[in-house]
Amino acid sequence: MTTLPAPYAARYTAQAKLFSLLGNAFQLYGPDGSLAFFAKQKAFAWKEKLTVFRDEAQSQPVLEIAARQIADFSVTFDIQDVAGHKVGAARRKGLKSLFKDEWSILDEADQEVGLLVETGGILSALRRLIDLLRFLPQQYSITLGGVEQARVRQRFHLFRLKYDVETVGSEIDPRLVVGLVVLLLAIEGKRD
Repeated sequence: MTTLPAPYAARYTAQAKLFSLLGNAFQLYGPDGSLAFFAKQKAFAWKEKLTVFRDEAQSQPVLEIAARQIADFSVTFDIQDVAGHKVGAARRKGLKSLFKDEWSILDEADQEVGLLVETGGILSALRRLIDLLRFLPQQYSITLGGVEQARVRQRFHLFRLKYDVETVGSEIDPRLVVGLVVLLLAIEGKRD
């Protein structure tokens, strides 16, 4: 595996912040326990938009994640750096996501290059059908060209959504991993 540029790491603990005024907030901690990224989601926005910062003071933006349309069953989110260069995109697979979470990963030209897929098998569907099972932790795999690049595992926690993130491949842009994890926290976390 290649060395990742600072502040990116191969492992993160990602979580929804317990208390946040006017919107949701998400924190990604590096392997040493220090804050690597902070993301803010505005409340009452017509179109989903998240900004990822290096710090909780929100003085150093690094990524922007924005929905292309206001509301859609198969919504697409563009992930770009602060200079406006597109890192990639994620498109939710509408009908498939009824039974398990599944997203297409798109390159800069909007060609599908990979998937973000919930890997829980039959438990994925049962989680959605039986409310008591929603506390079962979810697991995701991020692949490019059919090769696993990262794993996301939810930790059981009564009060907030929390993930362990591990990059296992060298072909994925680390900014894309951060963007996808923030999307999971913001979008999939709304259901829990």
